Amino acid sequence: MTARNLGGAMACATLALGLLLPVIAEGQDSALVYIPNTTGTVDAEGRALTTVEDQTRRALDRLGEALQARGLDFAHVVVSNVFLKDTRDFQAMNAIYRTVFAVDPPTRATVRADLPDPDARIQISVVAARGPKRVVTPQGLRSPELPYSWGIQVGRTLFVAGATSRSPDTYRPVRGDVETQTRRIFGNIGMVLEEARMGYGDLVSCRVFLDDPRAFEEMNRAYAGFVPADDPPARATVRSGLMNVLFSTEIQCVAEASVDRRVVIREGGQRGPRPFSPALSTGNRLYLSGMVGSGPQGVPLEVDLQTRNALENLRATLEAGGMDFSHVVDAWVYLADIRDWGIVQEVLHEVLPQGAPSPTVVGTPLMGSQLRVEIQMVAER
Repeated sequence: MTARNLGGAMACATLALGLLLPVIAEGQDSALVYIPNTTGTVDAEGRALTTVEDQTRRALDRLGEALQARGLDFAHVVVSNVFLKDTRDFQAMNAIYRTVFAVDPPTRATVRADLPDPDARIQISVVAARGPKRVVTPQGLRSPELPYSWGIQVGRTLFVAGATSRSPDTYRPVRGDVETQTRRIFGNIGMVLEEARMGYGDLVSCRVFLDDPRAFEEMNRAYAGFVPADDPPARATVRSGLMNVLFSTEIQCVAEASVDRRVVIREGGQRGPRPFSPALSTGNRLYLSGMVGSGPQGVPLEVDLQTRNALENLRATLEAGGMDFSHVVDAWVYLADIRDWGIVQEVLHEVLPQGAPSPTVVGTPLMGSQLRVEIQMVAER
């Protein structure tokens, strides 16, 4: 989650140099700062870094610089998404990561993904908050042995860490099929929500990282038993390698207490049978599901056309919520083939207004064999 306020050719140049210009979202909570795609493939003198330890250290240094440029520091980070090219780097990454986030660490999800920078072993995207934050540690839910917090509350918004199927008493993995694991995950998420004086009806957006896409419908069955039927949260679901082979899924969520909660559907659209809304409005903030742009009746399209169709679906949904692309503060692009990023980037620069936030970009298979790109957004007035 991050953002460089760039447009056109300037955006391309900035991406190539790896510079970061955060986007500030002044919302109903304290201002949120989104910083995406932080890597550390070269040191300050331009020498190549090849080990995950060195790259993690350098990525965190660059993240600290980006935060400092906005008058912030690591203590302001509330959400971290870590993407590793190789799951075997997990423990080595954590050894460096915990030196920076030693006290009240941000919530976190860590998955394997292909990265836009072919030399990167690690990529980090974060959300930081300017105002006060509250670390949410539920009674009865054992504190994680890894450097992340179960939940962090900022104003009326709660960020919930990527949860896997773990015993609340021991933190040990709870094995079982994907439905069993999904139910255990939501049991733990429910404890975080309760500690924050919220419930499943306050969930507004989730990301589901699924180890095997063939388990998609089974996951949906268990998932639907916890989210509200009338106004389920927005969602994106992608295939990602998880950090423990015993886990079949990891779910990361955002909750927001709002009396203005409502489902937003573009004109002529419909919610569909699966347990997520096209978009969910909480008043000043609009959470959009990951949207795709496949052809009619599943006819495959080139990635540029899929990107344009996905953006049109997003534009129409934003319009139904009384917003447009200028209100977008955070965006994620999931690519079935990371080599398509250059083409997708050109379409984004053409369609989105100058100043639109740069997206978090990861390569990961989608939930349809013909799908090549999925885009998820958050907008604020």
